[in-house]
Amino acid sequence: MAPSPEAVLAERLRALRQSQRLTQAKLARALGGTKGISVSAISSWENSSDPKLPPASRLRAYALFCAQDHATEAIPQLAREEDLSSTEREKFAALYRELIGLRDEARSKPSTSAAGSGIWTFEEGPVTVICPEAPAAYRSPLADEANPNYTRMYRYADVDALIELWGHLRSRNPDLEELSHKLPEEAVPPDLAGHLIVLGGIVWNDVAHQLQPFLRNLPIQQVEVQDLLNGEIFRLPDGQEFRPQWGEYERILEKAPSKEQITAEQTEDVWRDGKRRSLIEDVAFLARVPNPLNHTRTLTVCSGVYSRGVVGAVRALTDIAVRDRNEAYLASRFPSGSFALLTRVPLLNGAAMSPDLENPYNRLYEWSPSDEATA
Repeated sequence: MAPSPEAVLAERLRALRQSQRLTQAKLARALGGTKGISVSAISSWENSSDPKLPPASRLRAYALFCAQDHATEAIPQLAREEDLSSTEREKFAALYRELIGLRDEARSKPSTSAAGSGIWTFEEGPVTVICPEAPAAYRSPLADEANPNYTRMYRYADVDALIELWGHLRSRNPDLEELSHKLPEEAVPPDLAGHLIVLGGIVWNDVAHQLQPFLRNLPIQQVEVQDLLNGEIFRLPDGQEFRPQWGEYERILEKAPSKEQITAEQTEDVWRDGKRRSLIEDVAFLARVPNPLNHTRTLTVCSGVYSRGVVGAVRALTDIAVRDRNEAYLASRFPSGSFALLTRVPLLNGAAMSPDLENPYNRLYEWSPSDEATA
């Protein structure tokens, strides 16, 4: 059986390193410059049995480095392209074309992980998580920069979802340098044109609000409604709505607050006659589509009516209990890699449970571009 394009590329990279008579550690130092590359990254790119594709920028560095002979150098260094001789420049160009060609061939090969295991794995950056900012009334005093104990993260909303996702992104992309999380007001054009991950709804996350008009092809829209404060429901073009579910009103304090004591966030939708009802099920929105600001990059949206819906959207593909099966489901159901879906997020003891996508009951609505093509 002929080796896969990934294996061919891995073997070629190993041969190039060996032609320079370098260890993986020395090559990592040479290619990484001041930022460095881990030895594990070099090893994964050369592993023909389970290869990982290097970013295009790293293949350029390989070609640039191997255009010269460094075998006798005590500390080999990566040269600048303008410092190459004409012969070395021709070798660099030919080698770069070869390596990029192998990478392109590998990337064009059909993959069953288009929408599944690769959703939190990125070949190159920037990858930016845009997290909503909590309104001033909801923030800790430590969110004030004038406080000696100022803590920036207290400005964030949906922190549970961010922490869950951030650890997973770091573990899936250990060598990715351009990975960051920002508040909406901090996002700059390079962030928005890269791989973009948007957490939360349209009211607290202004980037989500500004992107929604660009996503008119998605039948799922998040909208504000007058009868639901502090959360936004999901609506389809035919008017069908998806809302959270509430339990019965229960007296939980001997002296429950009076109507006059109910604050803005404790709306009459939650409090009535001195009794409070609890949220028992939220709705999660998970979508992956090409970034409308740069179609060569991706946009991933993890949202919910409330914050625990956002957590559920994230945990669908981070929670070890369900993520493998959910990834397999997405890969089979959405082979193009583009999709949008709404799921139930049940709450037990107040905690958001990770939705099991294999269970049809949990899937409230699904969409993919191929559904429209066959409609």
